[in-house]
Amino acid sequence: MINDIRLDGTASLQYQLYQQLAQRILQQRYLPGSPLPSSRQLARDLGVSRNTVNAVYDQLKAEGFLQSQAGKGVFVHEDITTIVRPVVPGPERPIPTVNALPPLPVPPHNNLMIGEDSNLPFQPGLPDLDAFPIRSWNRILHHQESRRSLRGYDSIKGYQPLRRAIASYLRSSRGVHCTEHQVIITNGAQQALSLIADVFLQPEDRIFCENPGYRGARHALGRFNNPLVPVPLKNRVLDIEALANLGPAKLLFCTPTHQYPMGGILNLSERMALVNWAQRNDCWIIEDDYDSEFHFFNKPFAAIQGMFDNAPVLYVGSFSKTLMPSLRVGYLVVPEQVVEAVLWAKQLSGGETPLLTQATIAEFIDSGQFTRHLRRMRQLYRDKWTLFQRRVTEELDGLMRPVAESAGMHLVLEGKFDDRVLHQQLKTHGYGSTPLSAHYLGEQGQTGLVMGFASASEKQMEGCVKALTSLFGDPGRSTPGLIPPESR
Repeated sequence: MINDIRLDGTASLQYQLYQQLAQRILQQRYLPGSPLPSSRQLARDLGVSRNTVNAVYDQLKAEGFLQSQAGKGVFVHEDITTIVRPVVPGPERPIPTVNALPPLPVPPHNNLMIGEDSNLPFQPGLPDLDAFPIRSWNRILHHQESRRSLRGYDSIKGYQPLRRAIASYLRSSRGVHCTEHQVIITNGAQQALSLIADVFLQPEDRIFCENPGYRGARHALGRFNNPLVPVPLKNRVLDIEALANLGPAKLLFCTPTHQYPMGGILNLSERMALVNWAQRNDCWIIEDDYDSEFHFFNKPFAAIQGMFDNAPVLYVGSFSKTLMPSLRVGYLVVPEQVVEAVLWAKQLSGGETPLLTQATIAEFIDSGQFTRHLRRMRQLYRDKWTLFQRRVTEELDGLMRPVAESAGMHLVLEGKFDDRVLHQQLKTHGYGSTPLSAHYLGEQGQTGLVMGFASASEKQMEGCVKALTSLFGDPGRSTPGLIPPESR
């Protein structure tokens, strides 16, 4: 009979019993090979359920404290002294309930907005998921999943038919000079940016970033604490002339075909000037060509990568906006001399990209459905862009001004208000956004909201405009965080 156990703490009965039995075995108060009461007897003695005792016994057996002998019962393990180090005799000390962790890393200062609901209507970067041809996609997926060759491993570089399809598409639609051997499949564009940081950056190397600009690029490229240098915009595009006064840099990140978030487009002469500057200063240009498929009235300029032979350009793209974010498939086009180094970094950091998904995308492109889908979405987003900016202008004139660039999947609404507060208040109404001020490096710049209209229906657009109107309120209403109209 065990009569020295007291279960009177605040922890669960099972945990208290486990702790006290283990403690007594470690201190050799219960000697190796000595028997313990049956689970039925111990449960009766302690006034607990037999299930509780059985669970504790099972755990102690699994950890080597106890052993069962058929037909005889449960015993302290005979070799307990070789399994656990004996405790030096001394005053009884309780086993700590919480062990101290080793030193923790210092969290980054950047606000990643972890846990933010990214699937709300108007969340930037979210395509119209209801317009995706899911039945056609599923037919291709079912066809591919029956192939035995797709159940094993493949190449770190990526599925060869997908790399071939991407190279062909980029040559014809974006003027990119590449072969399939220069295309590396990544787990989204974000991994592509991380791989660039792994390969190209040394301590103290400087990185030029558009300001305002894409926060995800800053998080990926600056994670080793390399200096991030803001480059201002001029007419909503990267100010090429400002580069001459900023000193050296190893990388320059830009979104030349649809500046994020302001929407400007670098013209031909600006693109030529940027490449010339990069060549003179031994700087690599990271060309994020997101949204290039969604220009509504004019065909976009060709990608910078294809304008010059041997241009120092690392071209990044993904299928998150053209197909579905959940695919997490992107691609990186690099000069052939860089391929091996990037593949080594990808092998270490993440390995292969899911093979079945790659094969499905490849067939979706080769069958012509990708081009047809883009054509439909371009018209759909054009209609949404037109409607949303018209409703904002009609209902919120004087409070918010849409920055109406005829491209992309989002609209910037500029205004003089606390955009971080308005962003949170709009979220309580069920609508996504990001504060424009959050896209600036250093001192806070312009305020506004970045609204991803692509994911919103006409009804949701009307509801969002009404919500914004109510949040601003009339001149006599005090809305926390918003500057009332009369003080503008």
